Order: sequence, then structure tokens, then C-alpha cells
Amino acid sequence: MIQAAGVRIGWRDLPHLIRAEIEIILGGRVVASRSQQGGFSPGTADRVVTDSNQRAFVKAVSTSLNETSVAMARMEAHFTAQMPDGVPVPRLLGSFDDGEWMVMVVEDVNGRHPRTPWIDAEIEAAVTALRTLGQAIGPESLAGVPHAADRLTSHFAGWADLAAEPMSDLDPWAAAHVEDLNAAADRGLEALKAAETVAHCDIRADNLLVRPDGTVMVVDWPWASLAPAWLDTVLLAMDVVVHGGDGDRVLDDIDPAQAVDVCAGFAGYLMQRSRQPSPGIPRVRDFQRAQADALLPWIKQRLSC
Repeated sequence: MIQAAGVRIGWRDLPHLIRAEIEIILGGRVVASRSQQGGFSPGTADRVVTDSNQRAFVKAVSTSLNETSVAMARMEAHFTAQMPDGVPVPRLLGSFDDGEWMVMVVEDVNGRHPRTPWIDAEIEAAVTALRTLGQAIGPESLAGVPHAADRLTSHFAGWADLAAEPMSDLDPWAAAHVEDLNAAADRGLEALKAAETVAHCDIRADNLLVRPDGTVMVVDWPWASLAPAWLDTVLLAMDVVVHGGDGDRVLDDIDPAQAVDVCAGFAGYLMQRSRQPSPGIPRVRDFQRAQADALLPWIKQRLSC
């Protein structure tokens, strides 16, 4: 499986004035930094240590690197700042936006990404974290959170786009059943209209951290959306599937038809997006195609058509 990892700048690549502003937030001079892998933003993702031994995680990206990444960082800072106490989400220590650079400083979590292929204990820990979040972050908990169905309307039109402009290398079964897949995506979008919680809406192994005690923290929140309480668990099942595991064991309490329809919607998005240009983020399209290709056999086995 292609890993979610792009090409990043690091702490030392930041302009001096930006580093100085970050050090004001930290209250000390950064004496050590270590760049982290994972994700596709071309900006920094650095664990830093100050001269007073304070640790933090710094994310910084500029419009010259990628304007979309800056917009996503702004949304992430807005949502993270509002997270209630006690949820498994890193605390925002500070942020600033000068129009060119968008910077977030969050607490540094002592943890690592889950192992892939997923192992049972880490699947259970992730399910527990998502259940905690679903119960703690109600639809009125955060201001300015869009509805998942609204954000994903164009995304779930992927199969319709592929029907209009076919891909020559599309899986033969998918090519023969593109209308069925589009109908499933439409049903999935309809199911997402229930606003029961604030969902992360981008659950993957690289957006989760397993702490030494085995519990899981959920990071990177630009896609926070009002959604059914089960959405993030379905996304977890998708990630288990694309890494070669048994996604069905994650879905015990979830309507299987809704899960398949939502997965079909995301698969169409990933497939359609995989053929689009991606300036500044070179590996994301290969990653999306690999995810879609891995999901299709699972969907094929479960979709009634």
C-alpha cells in the first residue's frame, strides 16, 4: 500500500520571522526539531523542543507552497481551538495567520501511528477513541462546523463523473457497474445528512497516534463535519480494508448497507480525483488510486447489483 506521505519542508526551512513568532507561542527558543512523516501537506510537521525542555508539534504552510493546504490549516486551527477538555485530541497551544503563512502549535503527543496492516488491539483502541469523541462532541459543541453531506456532495459525484468520462484502466467490474456505484454513492450521501456529532471525516492510520498506554489520539481536524455518529467508524473500517485487514469486524453495530454505500461514495471520489493534477503535492494521486483499487473488491462483494 502506498503510504500517506508527501514532500515536506522542515523547521529550518521556515523564514526567521515565522520561527520567531512560533517561539513566542512556545515561550522559549527551539533547540531541537524532528520532522514527521505522514500526510500530504508540503508544510512543516515538526516535533520541537525548547531551551526550557517544552515539547510541541508545529505545523506551518504558506500559500506559495500550496494554497489549499493553507485553507485546510485555517480550518483545522479553528476547529481544534474549540475542542472540549478531556477528548483524545491534542490541545492547540497557539496559532497565527499573516496571510502568507498559516501556523499551528499543538501539544506534542508521545505516540506513533498504528501498525499497518492493522492489529486487533489497535483497532479496538481506535474504535474506543472514536466512540469517546462521538459522545463528547455534540453537533452544537463547535461553531462553524459544516455538514458532511454538504462538504461531500461534489466528492460523492465521482462515479457520475467517471460515467461521463470513463477511465481506460478502470476495474472491469466497476466499469460495468458504474451506475450501480453511483446510486450507492447517492444513498450514502443521503445517509450522511443526520447530524448527530462532529465527525473527524478523514480517519486513516496517519491521522491517529497510539500512546504508550495503548490509547489512541485523533489528530489533523480540517475536515471536521456534522455527521452521523457512525461515520468515523466506517472510515476506520475503510482504512483497515485498504491495508489488507478485515474491515467488517469494525462494523458490528453499523447498518452494513449504509456502510457499503458510504464506502462506494468515497471510492468514487478517490478514483475520480486520482486522475486530476496535484501541483505541489506529487504523491497524493497515486495514494488515492491505491486506496480506491483496494476498496473496490470489498465493495463488490457486498453491493447488491
